[in-house]
Amino acid sequence: MVADALVFLIHAIFGFFASLLLLRFWMQWCRAATRNPLSMFVQSMTNFAVLPARRFIPGLWGHDLATLVLAWLTLVIELVLLVTIKGAPPGSGGAFGVILLGGLVMLVRYAIYLAIVVVILQAVLSWVNAASPIAPVVNALSGPLLKPIQRVVPLIGGIDISPLIALLALQVVLIPLSYMARALGIAF
Repeated sequence: MVADALVFLIHAIFGFFASLLLLRFWMQWCRAATRNPLSMFVQSMTNFAVLPARRFIPGLWGHDLATLVLAWLTLVIELVLLVTIKGAPPGSGGAFGVILLGGLVMLVRYAIYLAIVVVILQAVLSWVNAASPIAPVVNALSGPLLKPIQRVVPLIGGIDISPLIALLALQVVLIPLSYMARALGIAF
């Protein structure tokens, strides 16, 4: 019972921090506005780790690689802790390689989950409050996902169904990742 509660807490805390790091990387990649409540929250929550890491991890083609590496390392540490709690030593056999690969699979899964949340948030904001303070950031984040679909699929009865198509595509991509996570034994 205590182990289950500890697993839940570790998964929640490390997953939240990794998601913030992924969101920070995505906002920088999309060149989203930095002066709004969402961007400022993400920056203030991750600056303590990202700013020192930038001294050691250089950027790549204008992208903040330190943030992405930190997100992956956060998930690797989470896996090490979870495997240790479950009773298996993380350094046994090829387990450390599996944990490194598992961290990468989890990183991609978290990125897809984050994309799903952004697409849903963009759709809801477009219906409810398009002038929300976070709407410009959400639109910038969802643009790379929705604009290619919007070029191909026209409005149907004045309704944009590109969020629905994007959500279906993201769910399809999640299926093999879930199988990979189970095969690696990291589906906690």
